[in-house]
Amino acid sequence: MEEITHWHWWIAAVALLVLEIFIPGTFFMWMGISAVLVGLLVYLFVDMGWTYQVLIFSIFSVASIVVWRLYQGKHPVQTDQPTLNRRGSQYIGRTFTLQEPIVNGNGKIKVDDTTWKIRGTDCDINSQIVVTGVDGTMLVVELTD
Repeated sequence: MEEITHWHWWIAAVALLVLEIFIPGTFFMWMGISAVLVGLLVYLFVDMGWTYQVLIFSIFSVASIVVWRLYQGKHPVQTDQPTLNRRGSQYIGRTFTLQEPIVNGNGKIKVDDTTWKIRGTDCDINSQIVVTGVDGTMLVVELTD
């Protein structure tokens, strides 16, 4: 069997980094960086066997991904639109007038161009409600005072 050289690791690193471009998520990026580091180690220590190379790559990959996840958990990305991809959360605090009554705790309202299922206390048409939360695809509402 042919030896794995530093070039193999660097080519694998480029492939993983290109894969990260097409499938973003920072998972392949850390594996690519790990492959670069293993390639550097193999360049410095030419006699390193392939089993040690794969072991070191595995350790570097898992460790870097775990450290990145922990770092991201403690330092979340700040954004000026925190509800951008959580559409239902965008409606929390908004007040609406019912076009259909809430019966047995369930009803529907039209918000902009979408009809949403709602859950709340029973009330009549033309009642003013406020969205207080989101439960999956259902808005949780309360009657305004």
